[in-house]
Amino acid sequence: MQIVYEESFSKSLFQIITFISKDKKSSAVKFKNNLKEKIELLKLSPFICRKSKYINNENYRDLIFKGYTTIYKIEEKQIKILDIFKWEDKPLF
Repeated sequence: MQIVYEESFSKSLFQIITFISKDKKSSAVKFKNNLKEKIELLKLSPFICRKSKYINNENYRDLIFKGYTTIYKIEEKQIKILDIFKWEDKPLF
């Protein structure tokens, strides 16, 4: 399976990394690298994460990493990484 990063994810991740780097740049780099490793593991088992609390569809999943939720969608030949946010910043639908 191919991983596809949506623009909304990339923008949100950039904001998070910028915020973390204000305190410690090396922590921001480590956060980004570790998150990308977790996302790459989805290729092996895309349904490993819980069904999304935010979108009522079995193909939408929440990857939880260090207090952040990454929503992704499982499609036939790809996994779309849609968004990342702090769990308390996003209301349930």
